[in-house]
Amino acid sequence: QVQLVESGGDSVQAGGSLKLSCTVSGAALRRYCIGWFRRAPDKELEGIAAIDNDGSTAYRDSVNWRFTVSRDNSKNQVYLEMNDLRPEDTAIYYCAAGPAYYGLGIRIMGYSDWGQGTQVTVSS
Repeated sequence: QVQLVESGGDSVQAGGSLKLSCTVSGAALRRYCIGWFRRAPDKELEGIAAIDNDGSTAYRDSVNWRFTVSRDNSKNQVYLEMNDLRPEDTAIYYCAAGPAYYGLGIRIMGYSDWGQGTQVTVSS
């Protein structure tokens, strides 16, 4: 079974940047589409970015042009680079794996394996 571990969460000022990493083990990353999700305090889980094995990406409108998702199959890692962070980006960020080439996008359905999350806090 595939395992995912997020890292890179931190506390930053508004306008700052962070780069999250998702390290995948137990299976080759090329088998998966990886999505990034977040849960803000008192809000529901939402999808924010995803990258399939062919390099196709999807973004939530509120993070488009600020966040960039990328992957390095040779390192079994997926990254989420976040720029121009805002207080409303404060959340626990999760990565999740679903089967490659199914067009999963940022929908929660279809992602079967999840990491434990990493906290991102943005202060004004």
